[in-house]
This record gives sequence, structure tokens and C-alpha cells, in this order.
Amino acid sequence: MRTSNPTLSDHVFEKSRTGNPADGVMTLNGTVLKTAILTLLLVTAASWSWGQVSVANPPSWFGAALKFGWLVPFALALIIGFVPKTAPLLAPVYAVTNGAFVGVISAIFEASFHGIVLTAVLLTCGILFALLGAYATGIIKATENFKLGIFAATAGIAIFYLATWVLSMFGIQIPGLFGNGWIGIAFSGFVVVIAALNLVLDFDFIENGCAAGAPKFMEWYAAFGLLVTLVWLYLEILRLLSKLRSRD
Repeated sequence: MRTSNPTLSDHVFEKSRTGNPADGVMTLNGTVLKTAILTLLLVTAASWSWGQVSVANPPSWFGAALKFGWLVPFALALIIGFVPKTAPLLAPVYAVTNGAFVGVISAIFEASFHGIVLTAVLLTCGILFALLGAYATGIIKATENFKLGIFAATAGIAIFYLATWVLSMFGIQIPGLFGNGWIGIAFSGFVVVIAALNLVLDFDFIENGCAAGAPKFMEWYAAFGLLVTLVWLYLEILRLLSKLRSRD
């Protein structure tokens, strides 16, 4: 089993086999329920933070939240990734803190492009259910070559984003790719496609984890991993839509 989502890598399910069998095993229905709970927590937190920063005079913590708000969910994601047994406790905290940060980002985009957030949410949900249907009916199959291709593309995007972040610390910007020109739009479109296809691999990996009899706590871990992909997809759709809207 292989997935390009680092939170759902195959060695995690292997390590999780040390769980207590008396606690039950991972099921698909249980994973869906946990995903719904985490999504509800994220949306609630995002709605709250959006309401806080969308007023005439944003709160004093707005600037700090924009610059450093990602650090808390990032740290939580690392802990959950290295210690999957912490997922039942930390995954809800991750959903709340990441939701608060996503709400701030969404408010900024909405202030510049009215209606863009609703469009991004609808597109994210549409892509999720369309790919889930395609996977369930066998239209899309997560073959080994497919997995390797998406893994390589995702790793390449991650390395590129990391490199651009490091370069930006020295005042070096990469022209074109992050602008609203056709090169930048094509790049964002490519990233959206890769993020979307990660959902297929996540579906496949969760299904295999359930079949392998992973411990019950892995439902929270798998839901957390799927939420990571969904948030990434949503933010990339926001970025793409903003580039398209800025050309109007």
C-alpha cells in the first residue's frame, strides 16, 4: 500500500498493528464518521475566525495569526504523524486550530474576490464526491504506476514549495509561477489536479487499512490524513480561482 499523503503512508498501518485487539478494528463507516466530525470542527473554527477578521477593525492578533497561525496545526500534524496513537486526542485539536487559520486565509481571499470562498468550497466538495464515486465504481483504480506517479508529483510540489519559501527569506522570488499569467494559472491547475488525485490514493489506502484490520484508533488517524488532503485541495483551488478572477 502506498499513498503520496505522508500522513497515510504504509508503514503507519504496519506500526499500528501493535494496538490492543480488544479495542476493536478500523472500519470504513467509523472512518467516515470521524472524518465528518473533524470536518465539522474545522468548518466551525474557520467560520469563527472569519467572523473575527471580517469586521471593520480586525483584532490585534490578526497579523500574528496570519504569519504564524500555521505553526500550531503543523506541529500537531508532526506529532500525530510520528505517534498515530495520539490521533484520537490531537486530531480534533488539529482540526480546530487549522480551521481557525483557514478561516483567516479565506476571509482575505473573500475580501478581494467576493464569492470566491463559496465557489472553492463547492468545487472541493464536488471533486471529493466525484472521485469517491469514480473510485467506488472502479472507473479510477489506484494501480502501482498510478500511485508512483502521484507520489513523485506530490513530492516534487512539496520540494518546490519548500525551496520557494527558503528563497523568499532571502528576498528571491520566482517569477511567473505565482502570478496571474497563463504560466501561473497552468501551474496552479496542475497542483489542483495532483491534490485531487491524492484523494484517490487516500480512499484506496483507507480501504486497505480496514481490510488489514488496523486498530480502532486508526479511524481517527485516517480521518486526519484525509482532512489534510481536503484542506490542501481547497487552498489550491482558492489560489487558482484568485488568479483567474484577477484577470477579469
